[in-house]
Amino acid sequence: MFSAGLLIVLCRKSLGKAELSHFPTNEDMRHIRSISDPQPSPDGHSVLFRLTETTADGAGAHLWLTDVDQNVSRQITYSPATDKSGEASGRWMPDGKSILFIAKRGEHRQIFQLPLNGGEAHPFEIKAVPPVDTSKAANAVPPKPAEAHSSSEAPAPVELNISSFDISPDGKALAILAADPQTAGEQAQSSAKSDASWVDHDPHGTRLYLFSPDTGKTTPIAVPANAGGVNWSTDSARLFVTQSPVDGSEDLDYATTSWIVEASTGSVQRIAELPRDLFGSEWSSDGKGIWYFAQAKRDAPPFYGDLYRFDLASKKTQNYTDGFGGSLTGGMISLPDGGILANAGFGFSTELLKFAAGNTAPERVKFATPVVNSLATNNNRTAWVYVGSGSTQPPALYFTHSLAQPAKVLNTPSLFPSDLKTVASKTIRWKSDQFTIEGVLYLPAEAALHKVPLIVEVHGGPTGAFLDSYQPFANFLVGHGWAVLRTNPRGSTNYGAAFVAANKNDLGGGDYRDIMAGVDYVIKNEPIDGDRMALEGYSYGGEMAGFVEVKTSRFKAIVSGAPVIDQFSEYGTENGSQYDRWFYGKPWEHFTDAWRQSPIAGVKHAKTPFMLLQGQEDTTDPLGQSQEMYRALRQMGVPVELITYPRDDHGVLGGAIYGSPSREPWHGFDARQRIVEFIEKAFGQVKS
Repeated sequence: MFSAGLLIVLCRKSLGKAELSHFPTNEDMRHIRSISDPQPSPDGHSVLFRLTETTADGAGAHLWLTDVDQNVSRQITYSPATDKSGEASGRWMPDGKSILFIAKRGEHRQIFQLPLNGGEAHPFEIKAVPPVDTSKAANAVPPKPAEAHSSSEAPAPVELNISSFDISPDGKALAILAADPQTAGEQAQSSAKSDASWVDHDPHGTRLYLFSPDTGKTTPIAVPANAGGVNWSTDSARLFVTQSPVDGSEDLDYATTSWIVEASTGSVQRIAELPRDLFGSEWSSDGKGIWYFAQAKRDAPPFYGDLYRFDLASKKTQNYTDGFGGSLTGGMISLPDGGILANAGFGFSTELLKFAAGNTAPERVKFATPVVNSLATNNNRTAWVYVGSGSTQPPALYFTHSLAQPAKVLNTPSLFPSDLKTVASKTIRWKSDQFTIEGVLYLPAEAALHKVPLIVEVHGGPTGAFLDSYQPFANFLVGHGWAVLRTNPRGSTNYGAAFVAANKNDLGGGDYRDIMAGVDYVIKNEPIDGDRMALEGYSYGGEMAGFVEVKTSRFKAIVSGAPVIDQFSEYGTENGSQYDRWFYGKPWEHFTDAWRQSPIAGVKHAKTPFMLLQGQEDTTDPLGQSQEMYRALRQMGVPVELITYPRDDHGVLGGAIYGSPSREPWHGFDARQRIVEFIEKAFGQVKS
């Protein structure tokens, strides 16, 4: 055995790297790790980050620490066998001596403190009296004995199940969000199977608490449930908090309310002047204003935002991005001079916008890589860290002491199997109606010798966009000798409000033409075999796959993941309908429009072999959508396959297919294997 192992090592050393390298295999896609949530230390000499293990290793997550000066990393948290998900939300205490994180080491998710001078992590004991106890309601089922109703015994505090926390800049308090705990009476009801659910009438929700690490005192704050979006002022005196109702009224219209909490007293004040469509916020560094994202001034899909600043003294609001030619992508960082940094997307890349207070003309801050996410800094703004990538640059952790200086790559554990091949993306542009549409094309080496088959990929949303980031799945497809075209048709983000709104009441119309115009462009200008094409998409990409199925027979195979097929049934069963309502209104009031934008409406024209991939627990695009399409195509005599995946919700299955770590060990592998075999059969490819 020893000699055989030695022989393997020697053989590998004798081979050149080029001979060893290969495109990702299906098994390789199960061996991808990810880095997220980097946090620089208060002194700027260390970076804390979360590393999620591979699908093959269970996809648990742990916290790692990088010494910036030595540029070495080490793991600092470890999970017991009972905790499959691992540690999350790692944050520095302001003195830099310890780290807080959330983990479930017992019955509840707790906040742990890990000292950096040695010793084990220990949990804070965070308890509160349950604010809701439905088992004591007059009409509770099963009925309680009379003596139980008349009991005057005060309820005891119980341990909270922590959702998230935010540390005050001075480190003296934690703002904690936690779901209402289940009381003993409610547990008894559940055991007795008295578990009817009154939709939109459950009084339980997420509550805000303040916790003192020094005294262990937990103080409930009177912001109504559901509280969220907590931000501390830089002087630790106040918190800005948003709240959404527990009664489901957000499905009727925007319903967010905004509150300011005085940390010393716990008193709360609602800021009625702020809009109900606010969905992201940050204090100005001087404490005089609130920067926030809210619905764009121009007509655009829900939660497509502009950047605003609200002045607390004058109660006036200023819009900083009306008419902006890109898209805000979430995340803000206040600056000491009163300005703000906001993440933005431009086409296939991401940048930062730097606004000075009162000046709506931003400075654009570019990075060394086309795509950046997870930008973070410390309270003193003396260290900056982010995850950057490009089409041939795997995600890496970058660090700099100033955004004006070049960032260096930090040495972290490898995220991908060694010696994986990648191909550089090629940005292309074409005309479609009055629009210029962008796409990225990935060509295999075989394209230098002859025309190659084409796989067209469609992104989700439709309010989304492909980016020029590292794409294991695209390279997985390229490894089969296929070209891959990813397009950003009208309705995509990163091109301004007019472009993102251009498919309003026209799903599967102009955006379909944009994609097909891109197909024609690459057939004309690139070594593409127009007789061997397939199309694949997930979420809205799956919906577009349905439109393509009923509008053209140019493709040999179509793969649809978690689609919308029937706007009527999906509108009534999805988890929230406001987004869809913007596109075509209430279906029963706009019957013709809703039916025209339902792929199933044209199913009598379908001919192409069609595969559906669907998570059984999907609440975004429910299982019934795929079932409807499967039944319709089957009854029309069209070759169709439906594969469903237990336990998977919408994003979980999509992430697993495209290579994100998943706690389902084989769902992504199975889906990719089926996709390849389905397309190979359609292309007439014979395996050797």
